[in-house]
Amino acid sequence: MTERPNGRTGQCLCGAVKFKTLPKTQEDGVHVDACHCSMCRRLVGGPLMGVSLEAAPEVEGDSQLGVYQSSDWAERLFCKTCGANLFYRMRDGSMHSVNAGALDDLSGLKFTTEIFIDEKPDYYDFAQPTKKMTGAEVMAMFAQAQGN
Repeated sequence: MTERPNGRTGQCLCGAVKFKTLPKTQEDGVHVDACHCSMCRRLVGGPLMGVSLEAAPEVEGDSQLGVYQSSDWAERLFCKTCGANLFYRMRDGSMHSVNAGALDDLSGLKFTTEIFIDEKPDYYDFAQPTKKMTGAEVMAMFAQAQGN
């Protein structure tokens, strides 16, 4: 794998899939977002904590990377050996994110946004203030980014 400036490394639980990636950096650092949609909650047992990426991650062990098409527009990638959830991407390549917990270095991350807040169950809440977006707001944002 080539060295990426300001990049981060990570891996799945068993180490069969390792990666280098470049998180999107905002003025105040690298943001972590929580998705409360029913698919993410079913996948990880709670909200999925993700970091948006500048581009597709560079993967070592990609033969162990499974791909599940979870909708007409998106895919979820996981380790075929241990089952660890690793990445979410738009099928057209316009967006990539990594499961924050799969990163080796979690320093400097800032929890900023919760999406699909209208699907969040009542049994948990986060203590810190975050930007909150409904599913409709998220879908409208993606449609606008696609020029629709």
